[in-house]
Formats: sequence, C-alpha cells, structure tokens
Amino acid sequence: MTLQRHWQVYETFRLRFEATANSAAEQERDPRLRGLSVSKRQFERWYGGAVKTRPYPDQCRVLEAMFGVGVDQLLAPAPAGPVSVPATTASFAVPPPRPVPVLLPPEQTAALPVGGPFSSEPRFDAGTTELERQVTMAARRALRFTAMAEGSSIGSETLGQINDEVRRLTVAYPKLALPTLLGDLVEVQDLTFQLLEHGRAKPSQARELYLLAGITSGMLAKASHDLGNPSAAMMQARTAFVCADNADHHAMRAWVRSLQSLISYWAGRPGEAADYAALGQGAIGDVRGTTSVWLACLSARAHSLLGDGEATRTAIQQAEEARATVEPDDLDAFGGIMTFPIPRQLYYVAEATVQLGEDAALGESQSEAAVSAYRDATEDEWAFGDQAGAQTDLALARIARGEIEGAAEAVRPVLDLPVEQRNFGIVSSAQRVHAALHGAGRRSSGGAAAGLRQEIEAFTATPTSALVR
Repeated sequence: MTLQRHWQVYETFRLRFEATANSAAEQERDPRLRGLSVSKRQFERWYGGAVKTRPYPDQCRVLEAMFGVGVDQLLAPAPAGPVSVPATTASFAVPPPRPVPVLLPPEQTAALPVGGPFSSEPRFDAGTTELERQVTMAARRALRFTAMAEGSSIGSETLGQINDEVRRLTVAYPKLALPTLLGDLVEVQDLTFQLLEHGRAKPSQARELYLLAGITSGMLAKASHDLGNPSAAMMQARTAFVCADNADHHAMRAWVRSLQSLISYWAGRPGEAADYAALGQGAIGDVRGTTSVWLACLSARAHSLLGDGEATRTAIQQAEEARATVEPDDLDAFGGIMTFPIPRQLYYVAEATVQLGEDAALGESQSEAAVSAYRDATEDEWAFGDQAGAQTDLALARIARGEIEGAAEAVRPVLDLPVEQRNFGIVSSAQRVHAALHGAGRRSSGGAAAGLRQEIEAFTATPTSALVR
C-alpha cells in the first residue's frame, strides 16, 4: 500500500506520518500524537517487512489513520494480487507528483498514477524509487561535469542542458508542491551564477545565461514568497532584475516588476504593489507577451485593496485590451510560471472585484467564472495556487451575500489541500475567509460560521513552510 501511494521514499513517508499524527491530535484532542514522527530505521523495517512485534499503540493509531486498515494487515506479507486503496484515507492524500488539472477530491488524488492524467514527459526530480533517485542524481552530476569538461568557455551542450532544466522548472512550478522543486531551483541558480562569475561565457552566451539566471532567481523569489519570507523574496527579485538588465531583456524586466508587485501585494503593502505594477507598465514599451496582461491585473488587485474603484475598473479594462493584442513572446514560450493564461486573468479580476466590495453579486459571478475556468483548464493553464485563490474568492463573495453554507462549499477543496501545497498565498487567502466569517458570525446566531472558522484555523496552523527547514 505504501508503494501504491508512492510513499516509499522515507522523507515522503515521514511527512505524511507527521501530518497524519498532527491531524489526528486535533481530531481526537490527544496532544500525545502531536509531533509524533518515525525514524528512517523504523520506516525501513516496516517497509521491508522486518517486523517482529507490533509498533507502539500511538504509532499504530497513526498508521491506521494513514492507510484506513488495521496495522496487522499493513504489516502482514504483501498479497500476490493488486490491493485496492480504501476511500477512507482520502483526507491524508499526498499531492500528485504530476500536474492535476483541478482541485480533485482527495480520494481521486490518492488514486492517481505516477504520471498523472495528462503528462507524457519524463520528470527530472527526486523520483519515487531508489533507482529513480540514483538516475536523477547522476543526471545532475552529469550537468555539472559537462559544464566543467567543456573547458574555458561554455559549450552548446552545457547551455542547452541548463535551458532545458529551466524550462522544466518553469512548467512544473505552478503544478507541483514547492518541497519537490526547491532543491533543483537552488542548484540551477548556483550553476548559472558560477558560470557567469568565472567569466567563461562568450557575449552571446552570457546574454542567454543571464536570462536563465534571472528566470531561476525569479522562481526562487516566488519560492521565498510562498514560504512567507517577503524580504528574501524581494532580494531574489532584485537579483532577477539585475540579470534581466544584463541580458538587456525588456520583457524580463517587466516580468520581474510584476513579481515584485505580487510580493508586495501579499505582504500587505498594496500601495507598493501598485507602484511596482506602474513601473512595469511604464517600461513595458513594445512588450506584447502575456506579462502586459499580468501587470494590468496586478494593478487592479492592488487598487482594489486601496479602495480605489475607478483605478481598479480602469486596470481591469486595460487587462482586457492587453489580452486582445497579446503576441506570445520568448518568456511565454517557457510556459508555466512565465506566462499568464486566461484562467489566471479571470481569477485576478474576480479577486479585485470581491475585495473592492462594491458589487457582491458581480464578485460572485466572476469568481464562479474563474473557478469554472480552472476546472476546465488545460495542463498548461492549470495552477493549484491560483485555483485555490479563485475558490477562496468565491467563498468571500458568498459570505458577503450571507451564504455561509455556499462559502463552506466553495472553500472545501482548499481546506482539503495537503500541507505541501499550503503556501503563503493560499494560507493568506484562507485567513481572509476566516476574517470575513468572523464578521458574518457576529451578524448571525447560527454556528455554521464558527465551525468553518475552526476548520480554517486548523488548516492555517501548519503551512508549507513548516516542512521546509
């Protein structure tokens, strides 16, 4: 059963075990389970079948909660035929290692094959078996060896490999949980910096290498933001802007301004977010890629928090006009985090309208449109964080209309996300719902709002940053 869930890597199993223990501690009001973990040696004994005695009672409780079957069955010799996955384990499903086009119900997520429903390309990440991990480590070592072996200047093979790796990461970032990608991002950034610092690149190569270093630094800025560290995020973003300047890449400069606006927005500095968006728009010139749409949408969100309805509506109109004239550029060609698809635009517009608070019905309809767009999104358009944002905006709109049960339905897929996907933006969005419910609770004598607030408090207590130390 461990193999079916792709938990045979110790770190993955340990994270699941600890998350299940903490959840069980909350549900059963038993503080002894909080913080319960499992050693690598113990895991290997369980996984390898070298168990002579039953685990301690508390460990048994956690294992049974993880798998939905008795511990004696779990530790018994594996049956010859396939084993079905019980639906009762749904709430502790690990996020799929491949892109999933919607916020699937957890029981469906748990049953996904390794390759996911759409993907056909091979992954270049940690892998799920010892052989896969060895292959991955060898590939990374080969990349570094190639960079060294090509001598005093960077060869085409090194540059091509780095380009391929950056493209893989830009596509993966919106779809996979951050702990899966962070090590790869740090390694690629380090390699590009070393090559640039040692002066081994020809002028034409240096420009491309600076662009790749800028994109990687931008993703690490987003990673820092996702872990709730706006200071580190802005530092990485400034590095990305310096790289964009050295590459003399106009669209990349605008993209970094967009990223700085996003970081400021979630850090609670809407005025600064609006200023960064304006900087990007003022310097965008002849940029016709989707970054132009992103900048306008960022401006709309920032001005909505500032309570400026006219500026918000103007920015939404600018986004529509920019979308109508979009000509995908070389940043869009990277895909993933480097492009701004239509579902994401609908989400930003809905959020700006909901936050402005002038028309709750319009906010609800726009949020429903965004949620529907992500439900029907292609693999290239889907992003778990943005879909979660659309769901929380729908919940906020329904709370404003006094529909607490409808809000609970809207936010449910978000509250079902595993810890690995509870990044700073998602947790912040959930906290907005919590704050709105607090006001709704004062206006209503019912307990629905209070119950949902308690669920959100439990959800936000363990963000993704708790896993990345």
